[in-house]
Amino acid sequence: MRKETKVILKEFWGHEDFRGSQKTIIDTVLAGKDVLALMPTGGGKSICYQVPALSMEGLCIVVSPLVALIQDQVNQLKARGIKAIALTGGIPFTELNDLLDNCLYGNYKFLYLSPERLQQPLIQERIQEMDVNLIAIDEAHCISQWGNDFRPAYLECAILKELIPNTPMIALTATATPRVVDDIVENLKLEDVNIYKDSFSRSNIIFKVKRTEDKLYQLKKYMGKIPGSSIVYVRSRKMSVSLSEFLNKNGFKASFFHGGISKKEKENKLKHWLEGNVHVMVATNAFGMGVDKPDVRLVVHYQIPDSLESYFQEAGRAGRDGKPSTAIIVTTKDDEERAKQQFLSNLPDIDFVKKVYSKLNNFFQISYGESVLEPLAFKFNAFCKRYEFNPNMAFNALRILDQNSVIALSENFQEKTSLQFVASKAAIFAYFDKNRKTAPIIQTILRTYGGITEYETKINLHLLSKKTGESEKSLKKILKQLQKDGIAEYKNTTSDLEITFLVPREDDHTINPFAKKLKDFNQVKQNNMAAMLGYIKNKDVCRSVYLLKYFGENAAEKCGTCDICTKKDKQAPPIKLEERVIALLKIAPSTSRQLEKATGAEEKTLLKVLQRLLEDEVVDLNEINEYTLKK
Repeated sequence: MRKETKVILKEFWGHEDFRGSQKTIIDTVLAGKDVLALMPTGGGKSICYQVPALSMEGLCIVVSPLVALIQDQVNQLKARGIKAIALTGGIPFTELNDLLDNCLYGNYKFLYLSPERLQQPLIQERIQEMDVNLIAIDEAHCISQWGNDFRPAYLECAILKELIPNTPMIALTATATPRVVDDIVENLKLEDVNIYKDSFSRSNIIFKVKRTEDKLYQLKKYMGKIPGSSIVYVRSRKMSVSLSEFLNKNGFKASFFHGGISKKEKENKLKHWLEGNVHVMVATNAFGMGVDKPDVRLVVHYQIPDSLESYFQEAGRAGRDGKPSTAIIVTTKDDEERAKQQFLSNLPDIDFVKKVYSKLNNFFQISYGESVLEPLAFKFNAFCKRYEFNPNMAFNALRILDQNSVIALSENFQEKTSLQFVASKAAIFAYFDKNRKTAPIIQTILRTYGGITEYETKINLHLLSKKTGESEKSLKKILKQLQKDGIAEYKNTTSDLEITFLVPREDDHTINPFAKKLKDFNQVKQNNMAAMLGYIKNKDVCRSVYLLKYFGENAAEKCGTCDICTKKDKQAPPIKLEERVIALLKIAPSTSRQLEKATGAEEKTLLKVLQRLLEDEVVDLNEINEYTLKK
């Protein structure tokens, strides 16, 4: 007997009713029909497959592209008391088999897996044995080569139609152009599909582009003007750190977030931000996916994103509670060239991808034909330095290898510590007598890891810290001393990337199958950047209208709130502005910022007036960059 969907919604999510097309989508799924759901970021896509799956007997299979997103979803379901399993990389065969058994016999409701996992014969065999009530393909735009973040492995998702026929499929996305929608329907083999599209319009978000010569000043200004939680998106880890330091120095509680920090640190930073102890999160695009914070009032893009898809998804994290919020791009005239340099000039050709793949195998000492199954910690900067690769081009090549399921690349801070006692037993006992303070710690290590006197052994510093009561930092000092004293060999390495090789090394034979696609991939990147720059350069079309048109939606009305809609048609003529500036400088010397605030003029217009006044020798600049009237 099916459970009432509204009862499920109230019981697990605490909501009284559905939003937008959610109820219609859920009813269609429950009627056993295929669905394509196009909903904006924050529109509640996951509800559309989670609620019907809970109302029926059996298990829902969810395919999702990102490990972080899978883990977030599974953690959220578990927190609500719903049984869910994630099949991500690096799971040993025995554990994998046990997890699949749980799907069969453990009364689990959700199985999340990546498209790469779905290609494994074992997974396919076991899926056929499961009682599957629904197939959900999340981030479905990944199936289209014209979509942002195309992943060829998504093309294999259609096999689920063969493995478990007569099971309804729901595909979901927040960023799909009309061309991508057609690809999703065709590639997933959706039959008699019902397409539901909630308007992508986010009427509560004020979209702005601010051109400026002083981005730091503008960032500080907007942070002061718009209270509440904020996200500032940047394109590099270094920038995330430096901007958060700048904001903290200027009285804003800020933190930074990027893929190179440890899992524990990520959790702590996210917790402080979610609880409001930190107001601003300065982050790379590693932040935000799966993060459910409804009261973000401001999203700033400090650097130009690579596509309108990325921008709209990230900007859409503002105002999920429906209250007025702002999404702004702060940009200088040089940013356009920087974006082109970052995203277009570093697009690798097939020969470069082959070279990177070859060197990557050499880096890990993988021989031709060899398969390496376990995830490997990867020092990207060391790799680029050794083979003299341009880091941006090399990373783009790795992304292409990842998208084409040659490797799985994840940003994941890791620390690996190994130890081997090389001294004789007699020497170790003698060492105990001379170092009585550290002797109990060394004894604990020897008891914990059998064979550590015979071969190099990976040790867990966190576990040893709990056992000994010593901090991890203190343990590292002790282990370094053991090495210095000739008692043990100690190695401690860190990495912020992790690579899993998904296929055996076959060099050109591995790369050639997608060689032709690479040209199309590079064209998509160029088209994406052109659309993104078009949005920034636009001076006439309402921002919301521009965005909606890009995603195939014709807006009937202008938003009335963006910088285009609110542009002052009757700005003070320069001659009147000159008079106002001169009048203010008669009272006291002022900086351009003070004059901008006092006159209410646009920064660009004011700077032109000040430049002319300097050239006409009406004003001077003093040693502290204040404008003064010339005597």
